[in-house]
Amino acid sequence: MTSATSKPIRRHPDEIVIGLVSISDRASSGVYEDKGIPALQEWLGAALISPFQVLTRLIQDDVPTISATLIELVDEAGCDLVLTTGGTGPSRRDVTPEATLAVATKEMPGFGEQMRQISLNFVPTAILSRQVAVIRETADHAALIINLPGQPKSIRETLEGLRDTEAGGTAGAVKVPGIFAAVPYCIDLIGGPYVETNADVVKAFRPKNAVRAPRPA
Repeated sequence: MTSATSKPIRRHPDEIVIGLVSISDRASSGVYEDKGIPALQEWLGAALISPFQVLTRLIQDDVPTISATLIELVDEAGCDLVLTTGGTGPSRRDVTPEATLAVATKEMPGFGEQMRQISLNFVPTAILSRQVAVIRETADHAALIINLPGQPKSIRETLEGLRDTEAGGTAGAVKVPGIFAAVPYCIDLIGGPYVETNADVVKAFRPKNAVRAPRPA
């Protein structure tokens, strides 16, 4: 795990650098233990088969802090992907989408639409979620930033999608695709590393002409 602001050294040409940001006033002040970052680290460890490293931030829920953290992770630390968790509801303190849009070059509305579609399979209050995704570009770098839900179960569901459940609880075919299936190709298109996933967790989708063999170390 890396926590410094200097750019990490990539140990492989296809290593992706991922920023994980948990946004919570109470967790950042020590009132309770953060669960968002550990859940994301565990999920990424199972889902990615290509090399990756993470930079973590646990911050309070206000626009200046969130925006500054996203800028730091992309512009200074060189993250290719930033995943945030928390602060996307309708309450006055939930300002993650506003802070994310404030640092955006392009908005990617399909990610938020799909997250709400997945969550609506479980609770009608999914329509209250305001997650957004954006691209942030600098002169020589670009990153995908995605707001995820705050609960570990919801994080996993939105990233993986939904599967048919066969008798006995065995996971079957993908019923509703998770958003992470589109992330590797999006990273390709903005000039990032070639990311491969464990298809048993989530299968990355690329057009046939975009599929290539991994580069040697």
